[in-house]
Amino acid sequence: METVSFSKCLFTFFFLFISISQLTHSTVTYDRKSILINGQRRILFSGSIHYPRSTPDMWEDLILKAKQGGIDVIETYVFWNVHEPSPNNYNFEGRYDLVKFIKTIQKSGLYANLRIGPYVCAEWNFGGFPVWLKYVPGISFRTDNEPFKREMQRFTEKIVGLMKSEQLFESQGGPIILSQIENEYGPQGKIQGAAGQNYMNWAAKMAVEMGTGVPWLMCKEDDAPDPVINTCNGFYCDKFTPNRPYKPTMWTEAWSGWFTEFGGPIHKRPVQDLAFAVARFVTRGGSFVNYYMYHGGTNFGRTAGGPFVATSYDYDAPLDEYGLIRQPKYGHLRELHRAIKMCERALVSTDPIVTSLGSSQQAHVYSTESGDCSAFLSNYDSKSAATVMFNNMHYNLPPWSVSILPDCRNAVFNTAKVGVQTSQMQMLPTNTQMFSWQSFDEDVSSLDDSSTLTAPGLLEQINVTRDATDYLWYTTSVDIGSSESFLHGGELPTLIVQSTGHAVHVFINGQLFSSTYGTREYRRFMHIGKVNFRAGTNRIALLSVAIGLPNVGVHFESWSTGILGPVVIHGLDQGKWDLSHQKWTYQVGLKGEAMNLASPNSISSVEWMQSAIVVQRNQPLTWHKTNFDIPEGDEPLALDMEGMGKGQIWINGESIGRYWTSFAVGNCNNECNYAGQFRPQKCQVGCGQPTQRWYHVPRSWLKPTQNLLVIFEELGGDPSKISLVKRSVSSVCADVLEFHPFIKNWRIESYGKSGEFRPPKVHLQCSPGQTITSIKFASFGTPLGSCGNYKQGACHSPSSYAILSKRCVGKPRCIVTVSNSNFGQDPCPRVMKRLSVEAVCAPDTTNWRG
Repeated sequence: METVSFSKCLFTFFFLFISISQLTHSTVTYDRKSILINGQRRILFSGSIHYPRSTPDMWEDLILKAKQGGIDVIETYVFWNVHEPSPNNYNFEGRYDLVKFIKTIQKSGLYANLRIGPYVCAEWNFGGFPVWLKYVPGISFRTDNEPFKREMQRFTEKIVGLMKSEQLFESQGGPIILSQIENEYGPQGKIQGAAGQNYMNWAAKMAVEMGTGVPWLMCKEDDAPDPVINTCNGFYCDKFTPNRPYKPTMWTEAWSGWFTEFGGPIHKRPVQDLAFAVARFVTRGGSFVNYYMYHGGTNFGRTAGGPFVATSYDYDAPLDEYGLIRQPKYGHLRELHRAIKMCERALVSTDPIVTSLGSSQQAHVYSTESGDCSAFLSNYDSKSAATVMFNNMHYNLPPWSVSILPDCRNAVFNTAKVGVQTSQMQMLPTNTQMFSWQSFDEDVSSLDDSSTLTAPGLLEQINVTRDATDYLWYTTSVDIGSSESFLHGGELPTLIVQSTGHAVHVFINGQLFSSTYGTREYRRFMHIGKVNFRAGTNRIALLSVAIGLPNVGVHFESWSTGILGPVVIHGLDQGKWDLSHQKWTYQVGLKGEAMNLASPNSISSVEWMQSAIVVQRNQPLTWHKTNFDIPEGDEPLALDMEGMGKGQIWINGESIGRYWTSFAVGNCNNECNYAGQFRPQKCQVGCGQPTQRWYHVPRSWLKPTQNLLVIFEELGGDPSKISLVKRSVSSVCADVLEFHPFIKNWRIESYGKSGEFRPPKVHLQCSPGQTITSIKFASFGTPLGSCGNYKQGACHSPSSYAILSKRCVGKPRCIVTVSNSNFGQDPCPRVMKRLSVEAVCAPDTTNWRG
């Protein structure tokens, strides 16, 4: 009896302990100022890193670099189509191991924001929806539609349940402090009217009822119902306010750059403008900023959407596609975060007093009763600098900039003054021997009867392929009489093919006649080309190619892909011949795909041609393969595909993604002024060059020897020009004023009191395994130009090269003080001077063993 009583007491104690533990973990709330964690208001900086766009062996390094860059939270979408490729068939392995990714965040001591969606946009294939969802009877995406809501709730419950079972919500002691339902629904909801409003309210209610214990977000949704927080996405969000006065001001997508599309240029967003946008947002009450992207990564396989989104999703992010630090973006934002965190107590405790300092200049002052005082001095003029008076002191504000004064006196950071180094990257040859290629041609003259279907008329492509492949053959035949005029010297007939997207290769009697493509903006196109038929039966084979399914748009699930006609021949003696309604034969995919040629485990008996023949042929629809050993070192690797046309790449059976060396068109020029509103049409580079030349090869996919590389080439190309390269820093630059504001320059004893000024310093650092081998340029004075293009100005200290060489050459990193005394004398008194330097980095050979 006593034992029973003791057991009951023990059970009661255990139950109370668990209940109290859960309550003590339920610590994420919010008020009008910020997210509160453990009852403490926080200014939080977040970075988007999407787990499928990198490899698991990269995750820890990426997250650690983000943490070192001042990031508090890692944000990721959840990608439904990779997790549930067919109904109730789930995949959480490899790059799709969401639990491992979240636990890696937790291990690094950071928080997580899980944007479940499950619509994600993200330039991801079909916006993250699995294609099978389109074929659920009666379904209509993202509206008040019962089949869609049922499937959406089922998947959301699956993800929430998985996170709960692993104790990953903050209410359970895990790292997830925020979750998002839906994604950028506001514009679409307004188009849908009452049905959109009903759906949005349902989604919010459904999410909240899951009891995660953390706040839910809806981005770009002004009508988000309580308790869901509506948030902002965009290049700038300083004018955004939440829809209720008791909700915090949050920016879930601060676009660090822009995505790349095949045929388009590369977009670069100056870090001065991004820092200005973030500082301005915080100045006006913002307390949560997420950089989209912090690491963009790679659209491996066929995950890129659009259509026409490139395989690289670099996004000009602080960590580049390969996971390397992009300077100066990474370092300048890190300094911004440090400066703002110095103001955190004041920012979250009170509202600002706003004072005009000029026609386009303002001071936002946060002052508390306890004595904290922080100020933000802003110059909104995009063309002119300004000198302003604040607290009886003068401050110089460059155009389009914010100066941060944590103590209301000392400017420790200005968004336009970049003091960290700039790193210039290069692609270098590896020690891998030249590839020895073999090739296999797709047989265009006939189709495999076991994998074909015949139907009258033209069929929509995805309805046939279910997106199992990019390729669908449309074939038919026409009989040409021997008396046709064009066979006797007349003008050749014209074949017109109307396609809903995205590309078509036209074959007549097994020969490629021409290829035509749409664009991301105009995916529909018309192929028009002369054709040379022969007398008798002629076989027309149209290879329709998808280049990623749409990821954004109202009811994009209803959009068509492929050839829906008309398909017409003009110029025959009989006049127009419409082929649209005659019998067509369809084959899903390529023969090489059916034979699994990309896999090391392929057992197909294929006769591969040897390399001596391969390089001279320039044959379309050809498979190429070779083997290679892993290169030495640990630098990120890539394939240089400049000599090829368009197709896909596999390494040891893993798909690198689509490649296409199309040449970029855009609005490129040599100048990129950081000041003024940024937009994707601004600061473009790479016009006239291949949109994407290099394709990331993760080292974790490689074996020590005998790695299988398979290429499928649609157009032709010369595989002998393909090479394996490594990415590394070629040189590092710095450009620092002698009175440059730095956080570490000031010893602030207390708010309102300044200590001794410390001269700024130039910090130069090569990549791991590299040393500084020479100084390419150095000038203390008034140098001109920018990294890679410096030149001496009217004022120059003759000791510049000697001092930099002595301090830096032969070392992996060095620090040089920017002061007159360090360079012997003042080269030009009463003139503001700067130190500009470019140092060359190369592999450290001191430990080299032959």
